[in-house]
Amino acid sequence: MEYEIVIGLEIHAQLLTKTKLFCGCASKFGDPPNTNGCPVCLGLPGALPVLSGLAVEMAVRMGLAVGCSINNKSVFARKNYFYPDLPKGYQISQYELPVCGPGFLVINVGGVEKKVGITRIHLEEDAGKLVHDQDVDSLFDVNRCGTPLIEIVSDPDMRSPQEALAYLAGIKQILEYLKICDCNMEEGSLRCDANISLRPKGQETYGTKTEIKNMNSFRFMEKALEYEARRQEEVLDSGGKIIQQTYLWDPSNNKALPMRSKEDAHDYRYFPEPDLLPLTVEQALIEKARASLPELPQVRKSRFINEFVLPDTTADVLTSDRHIADFFEATLNFFNDARQVANWIMGDILRIMNEQKITLDAITVTPARLGKLLSLISDGTVSAKAAKKVLDTMQSENKEPDTVIDQLGLRQVSDTGALEIALRKVLDEHPAEVERFRGGDKKLTGFFVGQVMKLTKGTGNPKEINTLLQKLFG
Repeated sequence: MEYEIVIGLEIHAQLLTKTKLFCGCASKFGDPPNTNGCPVCLGLPGALPVLSGLAVEMAVRMGLAVGCSINNKSVFARKNYFYPDLPKGYQISQYELPVCGPGFLVINVGGVEKKVGITRIHLEEDAGKLVHDQDVDSLFDVNRCGTPLIEIVSDPDMRSPQEALAYLAGIKQILEYLKICDCNMEEGSLRCDANISLRPKGQETYGTKTEIKNMNSFRFMEKALEYEARRQEEVLDSGGKIIQQTYLWDPSNNKALPMRSKEDAHDYRYFPEPDLLPLTVEQALIEKARASLPELPQVRKSRFINEFVLPDTTADVLTSDRHIADFFEATLNFFNDARQVANWIMGDILRIMNEQKITLDAITVTPARLGKLLSLISDGTVSAKAAKKVLDTMQSENKEPDTVIDQLGLRQVSDTGALEIALRKVLDEHPAEVERFRGGDKKLTGFFVGQVMKLTKGTGNPKEINTLLQKLFG
């Protein structure tokens, strides 16, 4: 039987607030274990939570960025369950009345656009962290308890792992543009749970879903969804039934392992959080958040295509990361050729980042330095080929392009007298090629230019050499 895959994602994004969601403890990754905790984090008797206003503003900004309605009134609830990393035995979250209602995100897979619905965005606190590799027993770190999260819940609108990847990438991109989450998946500030089911093609009702929890890598998510789709298909084809379960992805064995039976809402015994008043979001706050929104990725991409006449794929790469897009526009202030700037960023700046495994913040080739280097190529001071070596040295030694060009002896020779001497020497050494050139074999132009470049150790100006060659042979 032919099946259709149905996927919905729940994305947890850690908000970039300095404090936790309901207390003044620092919300910071990497601090020594159990240094950021208090009675509120641990849910001790008599400790009362106080909501972070900044976290609310961030949630509203995300909602507006994906077209969500903003609920003027929302309610926090206790989600009751006990795991070793949740010391108070319940999580403060939102259930029936979240801060953000329905919205959507447009994705593009294989050149085909598709609108993926967003059911809701709600605020909640994170659980703590268990450490399993430092002792015979598992160790508990309270630091992450109470860290502010938004959970972005999609509709079950995705029909392939590739669509799920595009959706996750789109959400990550917007979070980064808004500067409300650093989206560091290795540190757990962006995590994803995937619900997946299969149904016979043409069937309207959904099949039984399973959930794959806490994936912190695009590659792992793709592999996990492909694995689970194959597993469910094999079960259904053999006459079996899918059991509603929660799985964990084991990347070392490329296998999803059952964790527990899948809970439904009633299993959590949601009820309104008695220590928090309903959250009222004033219209003034919504308008303030709307006014603070940056130019979002899709809008910026369209502007790059129209304003700078860039190809779709180029604009897509440049706007995929806000820092890269900002770097591109900043460089244009120093060298106003959008295509040239785009090519050097996509080719050499991204190459340096990939080779050295660094972010754009660690690049010593600033927009001003890159713009200056491109100007020096344009005016013939240095060749484009030599400029790549200059760029690498600028990065490794944190120096200005002029300094590096002189240091490496790569300043192009445009002195026609010196170049003519070099050219005549090359012509004297290659009489057979000269005769062929006189006879009309113009392909030898490149040969002669190359020989002069070799003689001048790459510093000859190819344009000037070409002009001299044409002049000597009329």
